Amino acid sequence: MSSNPLTGTKVFLMLVAFFGLVIGVNATMMKLAIATLPGTDVDSPYAAGLVYDREISAAQDQAARKWKVTAHVERRNDGGASVQVEARDAAGQPISGLKFGGRLERPTDKRADLAVELSESGIGLYRGDAASVAPGQWDLVIEGEARGTRVFMSRNRVILN
Repeated sequence: MSSNPLTGTKVFLMLVAFFGLVIGVNATMMKLAIATLPGTDVDSPYAAGLVYDREISAAQDQAARKWKVTAHVERRNDGGASVQVEARDAAGQPISGLKFGGRLERPTDKRADLAVELSESGIGLYRGDAASVAPGQWDLVIEGEARGTRVFMSRNRVILN
């Protein structure tokens, strides 16, 4: 026979300890999951829905221009990235005088998004740099403006090593 008999108090304490441990682990996992979730894709789905028709109209206008805009992104050894954008009109002539801006967006975490300032370095050629770009998949978003109106927008998935 055992010198320590199993009593109701011991069983109760074992049950409380077991379920306390399970609840503690669940609460910790819940807290970590909520802290790492970046949230929704847009802050206000209602507002995004209101501008949807304007986006369609802007995309149709952009397609009608038949511009050819190419972008090249390269991750440097120092961890930064160089972005180069070349813009040509429907006739193949360089487009000058636009204001281009860019963003490197992480598809999985909006908190890691990086803005890239692009400046015209030649006729129809725009360049910019971003610092501390982690390797992996990014979305390169390029927006071009003329006289305060967005005239070009593209989103492309790139892989930076």
